[in-house]
Amino acid sequence: MKKMRLHASFCTLAISGTLLLLPVVVNAEQAPDAPQIEAKSWILMDYASGHVLAEANADDRLDPASLTKMMSSYVIGQALKSGKITRDDMVTVGTDAWATGNPILKGSSLMFLKPGDRIPVSELNKGIVIQSGNDASIALADYVAGSQDAFVGLMNNYVRALGLKNTHFKTVHGLDAEGQYSTARDMALIGQALIRDVPEEYALNKEKSFTFNNITQRNRNRLLWSSNLKVDGIKTGHTAGAGNNLVASATEGDMRLISVVMGAATDSIRFRESEKLLTWGFRFFETVTPIKADAPFNQQRVWFGDRNEVNLGVAKDVALTIPKGQMKNLKATFTLSTPSLQAPLKKYQPVGTIDFQLEGKTIAQQPLVVLEPVAEGSFFSRIVDYVMMKLNGWFGQWFS
Repeated sequence: MKKMRLHASFCTLAISGTLLLLPVVVNAEQAPDAPQIEAKSWILMDYASGHVLAEANADDRLDPASLTKMMSSYVIGQALKSGKITRDDMVTVGTDAWATGNPILKGSSLMFLKPGDRIPVSELNKGIVIQSGNDASIALADYVAGSQDAFVGLMNNYVRALGLKNTHFKTVHGLDAEGQYSTARDMALIGQALIRDVPEEYALNKEKSFTFNNITQRNRNRLLWSSNLKVDGIKTGHTAGAGNNLVASATEGDMRLISVVMGAATDSIRFRESEKLLTWGFRFFETVTPIKADAPFNQQRVWFGDRNEVNLGVAKDVALTIPKGQMKNLKATFTLSTPSLQAPLKKYQPVGTIDFQLEGKTIAQQPLVVLEPVAEGSFFSRIVDYVMMKLNGWFGQWFS
């Protein structure tokens, strides 16, 4: 392993193309402990870096309630994005989406659909996201997948695709069902995926009300009206089994945070505690991007190639969450995974690790990759490089 240090340098795990984030070291003078949160489980995550700023019982399996609709929304967003359905498609409402004929829906959040209604996908989608309509969830699930069971299958396929370890869905709407569970951590990751993968779908979450059939309902996420935070999502949830849940996301400048509070005792507590978490995160932390995608970070000698040097960097922007004001103290080193680089090299091929440090401790690691392909050189140039490598091994850098 060849290790090198640069002023404000950076490092990678050659086995992975994803950012590995480690606990941020925070001096007590820089940030106080996270606030005490009145809930069974909670987490605060930076959207861009994926870094968890604070958590408690974040992997406990709990009833998600209507937070389930975040995954329903993700499935619908992906279906729209791929062109499998369009916003203008007309959906015929079945009897299973009729609250009067389906006792499971009695007393729950509804869009107030009737059998035989023909409603555009766009309207049903707003009914799910803004009004938390359980009947709308059923109607659109039937249209997208043919049945509720098939749609739940799609939801759980995405659970696996997103790498969620402690989530399993049994319903399209989130009403209590045996064997249905999720966690604060997994819900934060679903929120992150919504924002990243289906931004047009996510944008519905900031709408404060929706009117259907002359009935106007307000978005249940009261943080959308907060004067202290710029909240634009995501979802409330409440059932007798779950208690009061809330996934919230807010922005401040270039920073976005996602908070999850599950199992709060009352409706007001979930909003109050979520606001506390988000305010604390924005006040004491910041998101920085020390290395941009495709920007050369370092140059290295290449042997047996059609060029002598290659630029190394990262394939995607590197976002880090650090205590506010600490950017000037951010350092980085990089380590090559082999003693030398030899052609051929593919674009974005991992060749080492960038290691980000604060106060001498690693806070994140990122793959160091080749930024442009390097083909093999001519037969003659490879012979010359072979001789030069031998001389370099004997006499050091004089011949490199």
